[in-house]
Amino acid sequence: MKKAFLSFAFSAIILTLNAQSHLSIEKIMQGERFTGYSPENIQWSPDSKKIFFTWNIEMEPVRSLYYFIPGNNQPVKAGLEERRNMIPSRAIYSRDRSSAVFSKDGDIFIWNALTGFKQITSSVASETSPSFSQDEKKILFIYQNNLFSWDINSGVFSQLTDFRTGKEEPKEDRKEKEQWLYNDQLKLFKTLDERKQLHDRNLKDEKEIKLFRPKTIYTGNEQVTSILQSPDENFITFITMRPPDEKNTIIPSFVTESGYTEELRSRPKVGMSNESGGTLKIYDIKNDTVYTLVTDSVPGVFDKPVFMGDYPGRKIKKDAKRPISFAGPFWSDAGNNAIINIYSGDHKDLWMMLLDVKAGTMRPLYRQHDDAWIGGPGMRSMPLWLPDNKTVCFQSEETGFTHLCSIDITTGEKKALTSGKFEIYEPVLSKDKKSWYFLSNEVDPGINELYKMAVNGGDRIRLTSFNAGVEFEISPDEKQFALRVSFTDKPWELYILDNKTNAKPVKVTESRTKEFIEYKWRVPEFVSFKASDGVIVPARLYKPANYIKNGPAVIFVHGAGYLQNVHKWWSSYFREYMFHNFLVDNGYTVLDIDYRGSAGYGRDWRTAIYRYMGGRDLQDHIDGAKYLTEQLGVDPARIGIYGGSYGGFITLMALFTSPGTFAAGAALRPVTDWAHYNHGYTSNILNTPVLDSLSYAKSSPIYYANGLKDHLLICHGMVDDNVHFQDVVRLTQRLIELGKDNWELAAYPVESHGFVEASSWIDEYKRIFRLFEEELKK
Repeated sequence: MKKAFLSFAFSAIILTLNAQSHLSIEKIMQGERFTGYSPENIQWSPDSKKIFFTWNIEMEPVRSLYYFIPGNNQPVKAGLEERRNMIPSRAIYSRDRSSAVFSKDGDIFIWNALTGFKQITSSVASETSPSFSQDEKKILFIYQNNLFSWDINSGVFSQLTDFRTGKEEPKEDRKEKEQWLYNDQLKLFKTLDERKQLHDRNLKDEKEIKLFRPKTIYTGNEQVTSILQSPDENFITFITMRPPDEKNTIIPSFVTESGYTEELRSRPKVGMSNESGGTLKIYDIKNDTVYTLVTDSVPGVFDKPVFMGDYPGRKIKKDAKRPISFAGPFWSDAGNNAIINIYSGDHKDLWMMLLDVKAGTMRPLYRQHDDAWIGGPGMRSMPLWLPDNKTVCFQSEETGFTHLCSIDITTGEKKALTSGKFEIYEPVLSKDKKSWYFLSNEVDPGINELYKMAVNGGDRIRLTSFNAGVEFEISPDEKQFALRVSFTDKPWELYILDNKTNAKPVKVTESRTKEFIEYKWRVPEFVSFKASDGVIVPARLYKPANYIKNGPAVIFVHGAGYLQNVHKWWSSYFREYMFHNFLVDNGYTVLDIDYRGSAGYGRDWRTAIYRYMGGRDLQDHIDGAKYLTEQLGVDPARIGIYGGSYGGFITLMALFTSPGTFAAGAALRPVTDWAHYNHGYTSNILNTPVLDSLSYAKSSPIYYANGLKDHLLICHGMVDDNVHFQDVVRLTQRLIELGKDNWELAAYPVESHGFVEASSWIDEYKRIFRLFEEELKK
């Protein structure tokens, strides 16, 4: 009887707490239908007179195109004429922006400020990758994996390459006896000899007057990519690579329109893709020859990674070259110098090489090496040439933070254009190439602002002071910026800002719904705590106004691993932000941590998880739980943890390897075994399962499942093409075989990695809340 009374009392308490909140899970999990749809896809018109963006202020099923005129600043829904004449954001502009070229529905179009739009191609097959030639008199594009050009003035199409699969048929050679007989016939019969001479002369004449036809280049069973023409039009570079020999994952889709189970094809698993980006080759048009770029001069290309020292019995070929991939060439404006970027297949090296296209050789300019992996903002962006034709600018993480650098290709002198314990994001050169515009978090790791700086470095002029998050698009005439700005408690809105020091930004849009505005959203307290290794870890703290000690708490783990969530702009995890407000209304304290591996804090923070995911990153959350109990008086028996994707992985590792730290956890779409995740992300951090099996065994939750003692909820979309549903099915079988009974799985048949349907979000977060109510408020 006493137990029944306590259960009734507990239910009554929950109902009372729920009544104190103006929020509900049903409301907040509507997403943007509850918050309002922020403006997206900001784009200037070529004449700088209009700013286009997509918006949905009417709450229609899909977004619509809007625009406003700077100075008027009144958003107007675009009509058919504006939509028809809209130049896609992916268009390539001429240097003076008077023309643009783009592909649409597989055809090539050109726009000119005076003459308007013109369709260049119209075919069943697709024409792609349009660009201007160096002199801007031709349009280059790819058709059926070959390079073509279209002369803007004459309208003449030219085929510049002729790549064919298979092998060239060998010329028929006469056997020795046959050749003797052939020669003897010409000696004996004058008529045959004269006809032969006439035929040979006609062939020679035809060859001399024959129109240009590209050399037929046979590629065997290899594929051709990255076909580029040199500015002088004398050379064409291209990459050949063997097609991937990989097995894709099959994802069954059960809820379909046909009523039958259908199969979706997804990515292969880590280590199953080619680490090599192929071979870069050069077609010398004048000399009608093809040769391969020599890569033996790449410094350290034969080096072996340090982690191999953990496998002393493994035989390694000392003369084996590491797989590499190429980007470029990137030509200077004068067209006589070119840079090739080279990346090692093991992700530990980035090289900038000066290309000698005539000789097919390279000279080293710059190398960045990391025993973990090369990463950070802008590290794979293209180098930018300055007008002197000898200075190249790029981003480097050499100092531990991503900064702008330059290098003189004639002297090799390298110069840091920015420096300090902060990051540079999205640098853009002005049209005259005298100034930089970029975002930086130098004020605070959780704040991004817009800056201007001279091209050779020096003082940085801060153009915005929102103390929040900023995104920018500069107008073609560079007189104004279109900004997207958001705050911790306010979603993204559109602003206009003059390109002047101390200019005042003007807000253009108001996207929030009345219902969203009526709730007083919390700005979390930005706190930090000392981790067990002495490092200070940043976090956001949500605390009830009438905080009572020994209450319950929840730690949220953001996803993606390399992502930042302790910041002062509107979170990409905005549903979770609203859920945290809901939890606080219901008596919970919430802690949101930028654990080791998160973005925004430099190289050492980024690589602290190398070869051990679920190590330092998990420990930061365990130390966060300790902070909650020791500094805030949270009951150590009433702490929960939850997160999605990487956050789901950390949740599993927490419950499996640190039982008792968290009374309950909700793992959403979690990685359970890193050997089953994708190559691009995982091989950076853990290398590959074949080469570094120790890292995978140490980092994968499925190997620790026997440690589960606390309560676990798993939620996963069944058509997830990122973290496959197979991941959680395999873990389910492990838990069954281990005899665990304090867990449950909620499967969502129509959802992929990021849920779409509000009904799925609602069901998922009702389950999470119920788990915390039942386990953290006992």
